[in-house]
Amino acid sequence: MHTVAILALERSGGIDISIPCMIFAQAYPMGHHGPPAQPLYNVRVCGPMVTTTVPYGDVAFRILPPYSWADAAAADTIWIPGLSRYTEPPPEEVIRLLRDAHGRGVRLVAICNGVFVLAATGLLDGRRAATHWTHAAQLSSLHPDVRIDDAVLFVDDGDILTTAGGAAGLDLCLHLVRRDHGSAVAAETARHTVMPLQRDGGQAQVVHYVRPDTGRSLEPVMRWLEDNLAADLTLEAVACRAGTSVRTLNRRFRAQTGTTPLQWLIGRRLQRARELLETTDLSVEEVASWCGFSSAITLRQHFRRTVGTTPLAYRQTFTPRPARATADSRQLSR
Repeated sequence: MHTVAILALERSGGIDISIPCMIFAQAYPMGHHGPPAQPLYNVRVCGPMVTTTVPYGDVAFRILPPYSWADAAAADTIWIPGLSRYTEPPPEEVIRLLRDAHGRGVRLVAICNGVFVLAATGLLDGRRAATHWTHAAQLSSLHPDVRIDDAVLFVDDGDILTTAGGAAGLDLCLHLVRRDHGSAVAAETARHTVMPLQRDGGQAQVVHYVRPDTGRSLEPVMRWLEDNLAADLTLEAVACRAGTSVRTLNRRFRAQTGTTPLQWLIGRRLQRARELLETTDLSVEEVASWCGFSSAITLRQHFRRTVGTTPLAYRQTFTPRPARATADSRQLSR
């Protein structure tokens, strides 16, 4: 069982500790959700008695974790929460713990300004990292060697992952479940926690709100796109479906999703390709066709750029147990 250790630090964000507890504790093997089934993660909150906080207020409460910081050393993943006093140097014991753990191959994850704790270890020097957009300038000033990206929800740099604040932690948890156990388990975990499957890490942190006048919501168009991923969809066709011009479609998509219609569509097609690679025996060429890519080469190019590997390597990594069933039209329908 994969052990996730959540560090309890003084003035930690209460939600930053609760998010991984909720998501990882509800990740079960496919078809065996909930007790008496064995969960896929062993979640431990580690540290001394601390006072935790909630954002934008004086509300605070104390927690007494059942495990110590030393117990976190045996974990497979260590989770670092955000802090209200994030510019203060972290305890030396925590810095040693994180450095030693990283040296042994333990995965390190920081949410929101927990990245300041991680940066204090020196492990982020020369590496790309995400943080909440309001903290980026201060992080850059204190740790100039960190390559800060304050425009994305999270950054997966292999053995170190960082995220923007708040709800982006939910996205990152589901991303880790998917990375560890495949998209089917992640989707099932999302359903049982009553939330949508995670947003992509590259999605914008800040999406400017535009009041949705009657008939302007893109949700019906997005549902139509989801149902027609295999079709040859042009911007003109999508704009026609939305009853607007291409220029207006682009503007509304950017305002409501933080990305372009083309990038949104590619993301959904890649999501579908991942599902088919995990759950069917379709060839890469067939997967490309089912997902609306013009060729297997195009699928491979997008897959390599976004996922960081090839479709076949992804399939070998995320082959669920029991083995995949051969796909038919009923399995492939949405």
